[in-house]
Amino acid sequence: MRTAPGTVAPGATGAPPPAPDARPAPRWLLTLPLMLGSGALIALQSQVNGALTLRLGTGVRASALAALVSFGSGLLVLSLLALLHRPTGRGVAQLGRDVHRRRLPLWLVLGGLGGAFFVASQGLAAPTLGITFFILCFVAGQAVMALVVDHRGWGPNGVTALSRSRLAGALLAVLAVAVSGAGLLSAVPVTAALLGLAALPLLAGAVNSAQQGVNGRLAARVGPWPTTWNNFWVGTLGLVVFLGLTLLRPGDLTGLPSEPWLYLGGLCGIGFIWASTLTVRIHGVLVVGVFSVAGQVLTAALLALLTGSGRPGPATWVAVLVSLAGAAVVGLAQRRRSRRVG
Repeated sequence: MRTAPGTVAPGATGAPPPAPDARPAPRWLLTLPLMLGSGALIALQSQVNGALTLRLGTGVRASALAALVSFGSGLLVLSLLALLHRPTGRGVAQLGRDVHRRRLPLWLVLGGLGGAFFVASQGLAAPTLGITFFILCFVAGQAVMALVVDHRGWGPNGVTALSRSRLAGALLAVLAVAVSGAGLLSAVPVTAALLGLAALPLLAGAVNSAQQGVNGRLAARVGPWPTTWNNFWVGTLGLVVFLGLTLLRPGDLTGLPSEPWLYLGGLCGIGFIWASTLTVRIHGVLVVGVFSVAGQVLTAALLALLTGSGRPGPATWVAVLVSLAGAAVVGLAQRRRSRRVG
C-alpha cells in the first residue's frame, strides 16, 4: 500500500493514533440549522439568565452569580455525562493528562475564559450602554475578529481569505442588530464616557470569535464533548474569581429562586458551545458567527411574539431578513470555497 510522502503507513511502528475527528464530518446542509439553533439557544439563555439575575438581587454581583449558576450547572451536567458516557469520560481524562504533561499549549484550553469575560463585560457595561447598544458593539467586535481569525488561519479549517462576500455578510449581521434596536439606540446619549465603555463589548465580541477558533482547534484534538466540558470548567473558575471581585462593589443578593426554569441557562450553553465547536471546523468562525446572529435575531422576534412581551414591528422583521441574508451570503461563499478546495 502506497502512502503519501512524510506519512507513516497504518500499523507501522511509531504510527500516530487516529485523530478524534477522523470520522466523516456532518453533511454541509445539515449543519445550517445547527448553527441557527445555536443562536437560538444564546437568545434563550439570555432570557433565562436575565430573569435569574433579577431574582437573585441587584448590581453586578447578581449578574455574576447568575452567570456562575449557569456555568456551574452546565459543568455539573457535563461532568455527569463524562461519568456515564465512556468515550466522553476518556476524552476528558486524556485532555487532563495532555495538559498535565504539557502536550497541549496552555492557550488552547483557555477558551472558556471568553464566556466569563463576556459575562463580566455585560455586568459592567450593559446597565450604562443599554442591552441593545451592548449587543451591537459585541456583534461588531465579533464580526471583525471573525474575519481576522479566518483570514489568518487561526481557526481549525485553515486560511480563508477576505472577500467581498464575507465582508458583506459580516456587515449585514451588524446591520441586522442595529435595525432591530433602532428605536432604542436613538435614545442612547452619545458621550465620551459611553464610547469608552463601549470598548468592553467590542473586546468581548473579539474574544468570542477567538474563543470559537480555539475551541475548534481543541475539538480537533480531543473531540467536541471534552472541549465543551473544558469550556465550562475554565469558565466556571473564571466566574468564581469575578464573583469574588464583585463583592467589593455595591449590590445585594436575596437568595436562590425556586422556579426550575430559571436554571436552564446551563443546558442552553452546553448546546450552543457544543454546536459551535462542531460547526466551526466545517465552516470557519465567520460563518458560524453570522448564522448565530441570525438565529438570535429570529428567536428574539419569535419570543416576543409568542410570549406577548411586545408585538414585533416592521423593523424587527426587516432585521430578521437582513440577518438571514447575511447568513446566506457568507454560507454560500464558504460553500463555493469548499468545493474549489475539495
